[in-house]
Amino acid sequence: MTPNSLFRAFLVLHICAGTIALVVAPAAMVTGKGGLWHRRWGKGYVWAMVVIAATGTVMSLLRPNLFLLMVAVFSFYLVFSGYRVLHRKNPGQRATLSDKTVTMAMLLAGAAFMTYGALRLRSSSFGIVPIVFGAIGLYLAGHEIVRFRHPPAEARWWWFSHMRNMLAAYITTVTAFSVVNFTFLPTVARWLWPTIVGTTGIAIWTRYYQRKFARRLSGAQVLSPPAL
Repeated sequence: MTPNSLFRAFLVLHICAGTIALVVAPAAMVTGKGGLWHRRWGKGYVWAMVVIAATGTVMSLLRPNLFLLMVAVFSFYLVFSGYRVLHRKNPGQRATLSDKTVTMAMLLAGAAFMTYGALRLRSSSFGIVPIVFGAIGLYLAGHEIVRFRHPPAEARWWWFSHMRNMLAAYITTVTAFSVVNFTFLPTVARWLWPTIVGTTGIAIWTRYYQRKFARRLSGAQVLSPPAL
């Protein structure tokens, strides 16, 4: 098999996995959190994203493309960390070597994103895109490292971390779809509108559930009998 035909084969796998992720993720979003079908759709989405990252990495090596490699690391980190946090939700559960390794890889990729973007800005406005992605990656990975050392005291911290990272991973899927299909938009807009819309939605969603859980907690405290 020639390098070109091998690249095309991985590209087909990449596109198929991307299509599955694009369709499956909303199913996980709308099903009951923690329920059987939420877990099934969620695992399907995780594996689709793993294939996307793996095929993207291979393609970036077959046709050397640093930017594609960094995007593959970014998307894998988001879904990996969003899934792995479920295994650290109980007191005493700590980050494993794989958690730390992937997070460090994201830190390196984030720094590479920022450097690449700064260099691209000299000749093209596209440099804004890797700078934005790099800043997001550095923030998330840095925040994760802090949590490795000092697990939050908030009871539902893992729930918010899981949902934020999974939704952020879905933003990368929508971004890929936009870049390929929304050719009527300027290049930078095609890359960044999903991030702008998605991060705004995540912020609203987070605030909504923080208030919801706070009301539920205060209601439980009111109903509980006073201590003797």
